[in-house]
Amino acid sequence: MISEWVVSILLLFGGLFILIGSLGLIKLPDFYMRLHGPTKATTLGMASILIAAMVFFANSGHGFSVKEILITVFLLITAPISGYMLIKSAIHHKLKAKEGTKGLDNVEDD
Repeated sequence: MISEWVVSILLLFGGLFILIGSLGLIKLPDFYMRLHGPTKATTLGMASILIAAMVFFANSGHGFSVKEILITVFLLITAPISGYMLIKSAIHHKLKAKEGTKGLDNVEDD
């Protein structure tokens, strides 16, 4: 009974963060800001959904599954690294940011 509530809350939490990350990908004004949606919010949402799957399968009699842990670790490692590589590529190609974007003074020239 309590595990069903935990799974439901984790699924709602994950879905909400995925929705927020997707909306950020669409609505934010430039590439640098748009990258925060998939790398931050969507990663947290997918991790929450995978934790919900772990709780569900552990309490349904199938036992503890290592697959969800491996997927979560892989996702939490690769999403920030791919975001970092996209930002470095955009800086290398001198992609212009919207006026008012913070942190542009910290970008080093090649």
